[in-house]
Amino acid sequence: MIALIAEKPSVAKDIARIIGATQRNDGYLSGNGYMVTWAFGHLIQLAMPEAYGVANFRRESLPIIPADFRLIPRQAKAEKGYKADPGVLKQLKVIKEVFDQCDRIIVATDAGREGELIFRYIFHYLDCRKPFVRLWISSLTDRAIREGMENLQPGERYDNLYLAAKSRSEADWLIGINATQALSVAAGQSVFSLGRVQTPTLMMICDRYLENKNFVPTKFWQLKASAASGGIGFTAQSTAKWEQQPEAIAALQRAKDAGQLTVKSVERKEAAQDPPLLYDLTTLQKEANTKLNFSADKTLSIAQTLYEKKVMSYPRTGSRYISEDVFEEMPERIALLKRYPRFAGYAAGLDGATLNRRSVNDGKVTDHHALIVTENLPGELFKDERAIYEMVAGRMLEAFSGKCVKDVTTALLSAGDTDFTVKGAVMKEAGWRAVFSEQDTEDEDTATLPPFQEGQTLPLSGVDLLEKQTKPKPLHTESSLLAAMENAGKELENAELKASMKDAGIGTPATRAAIIETLFARQYIVREKKNLVPTDKGLVVYRIVKDKKIADVEMTGMWETALAKIEAGGMDANTFRKGIEVYAGQITAELLSVHLSIAGEETCPCPKCGNGRILFYPKVAKCSNVDCTLTIFRNKCDKQLTDKQIVELVTKRKTGLIKGFKGKNGKSFDASLVLDEQFNVAFSFPEKKGKPKK
Repeated sequence: MIALIAEKPSVAKDIARIIGATQRNDGYLSGNGYMVTWAFGHLIQLAMPEAYGVANFRRESLPIIPADFRLIPRQAKAEKGYKADPGVLKQLKVIKEVFDQCDRIIVATDAGREGELIFRYIFHYLDCRKPFVRLWISSLTDRAIREGMENLQPGERYDNLYLAAKSRSEADWLIGINATQALSVAAGQSVFSLGRVQTPTLMMICDRYLENKNFVPTKFWQLKASAASGGIGFTAQSTAKWEQQPEAIAALQRAKDAGQLTVKSVERKEAAQDPPLLYDLTTLQKEANTKLNFSADKTLSIAQTLYEKKVMSYPRTGSRYISEDVFEEMPERIALLKRYPRFAGYAAGLDGATLNRRSVNDGKVTDHHALIVTENLPGELFKDERAIYEMVAGRMLEAFSGKCVKDVTTALLSAGDTDFTVKGAVMKEAGWRAVFSEQDTEDEDTATLPPFQEGQTLPLSGVDLLEKQTKPKPLHTESSLLAAMENAGKELENAELKASMKDAGIGTPATRAAIIETLFARQYIVREKKNLVPTDKGLVVYRIVKDKKIADVEMTGMWETALAKIEAGGMDANTFRKGIEVYAGQITAELLSVHLSIAGEETCPCPKCGNGRILFYPKVAKCSNVDCTLTIFRNKCDKQLTDKQIVELVTKRKTGLIKGFKGKNGKSFDASLVLDEQFNVAFSFPEKKGKPKK
């Protein structure tokens, strides 16, 4: 009997159908010599500090560096702390029974770093010793699954991939746990979440925000001349920019006095634009944010759905290239789009044409090739799914199309002693731009210019003075932030560091969306239209850690490069681990030494122990003293208590009248809250009118 484990039930069912395992059982499918089971993403996680006998949020416990990490079933939030998720425990029991009954295992979790980690953590947690092989595919079509099953790979081939994933997981634990606890202990109130990639990303957002906010614009002036020739009108801007308005006005008058433009030079050249490369995940997320206003997380989620619907290749790819063998399938994929209404005409025009090879490079394909459509034509798709599918399908057509060719004219003209420039372009061959019929969005003006001749004079129809001002870099959008994360090393000013981090980004294509969503969840940033803006809480964290190691974009980029080396077999995972442990110790010491008072947050001493202060969380308020049990839940009979109401309850032992509680019968009632002698929260009801006082 052979076991097969997939990452989720839907994928398991697809594979089971193809291999003939059609008998349904509780938690698995069986038949034809196979038992097919599944995970629900990460079923196993690294244990939290208390599992190692360490008290949380205590100065003397830090840094927390386990000798060996323990694996535990994924936990769910309970009323008091966390406990193992019952659904996870049930499925782990099923997986163990399946593994026990089989001679070998086929690993069919997603073919990437996290998919490998999902399986290996389960495998090690269950202390399984069975041999395993790997199903490594880039799409979930029936053909891809059949071909993959005929070419199963040795499990040990992916040991380095697992070591990279394990190293990433443990590094995030060591840095996240220690940095978060150290800063929270130093602050003495509230919890400030920090992370290996999360914190440098927050720094990028805050740096740009403060640079934008503190930017002082400078005025300058330019001239705009208007003229016509052969019935074709045009405008040209002065090459000079004046910082003083009187100088600009004087130049304006001299141009008017001249009354004509003289053509000083004309440059005509043919410009050929190569088609864009295929999408990787990050490029797709950036363009979907710009064109569709989709968040990075939404784009990834839709791409994953299209992958599971078998119409798109594996989404979590960092490559924009395909290999030679995949290129051989491109005529078939393009022909498929002749049956897709939006692209039917264009795809038909590529039939039999020589395809552009710019996106074909075996050496630049990593675990997975660039995003392409599969051999399956999509059926009914939701609006947002169709938008992403059409972006990928359209980009595929663009990538294999011919160059866009234009005749570009640049003219230098003068009036008085001021030079003016104008640029125009005429499309000769639309090439790849015809897929979406998009205009060139670069600086070139696509308008047709008159047939200028050097030495020619043209009467001026007008000269205008333009008042302008310098502009700051715009606030980050998700699109620009993804680009900044991907190219973290390129913005460094130090040339040596810039060279060393040439190809180093922070995060990976698979994790960047989750990092951004974490910043939203921590209430460190908010969206204002398309812009990402730090909250007061986010700026508090920024100001505390901006000069600390935890915020070092360069260091984070170096860690990402190291993880890639582990994956490629070029670095020892234990060496990486030792470096991270040293780093965790350094950031812990640095953050514990911080002295700060945080304005803008309600503070009050704990009435129960007298030693701690009340910390405010989204769902509870509790004492900062870990030995004190005072906990006040915010939700009371369907009413969410505010910080102000909790402060009043803790300091005065009774609140004013609070309206809008709901009883078990669904009826609303009003009451005050009191803190009794045992420090439990109880209701105090107002006396009814007309009732004599005791």
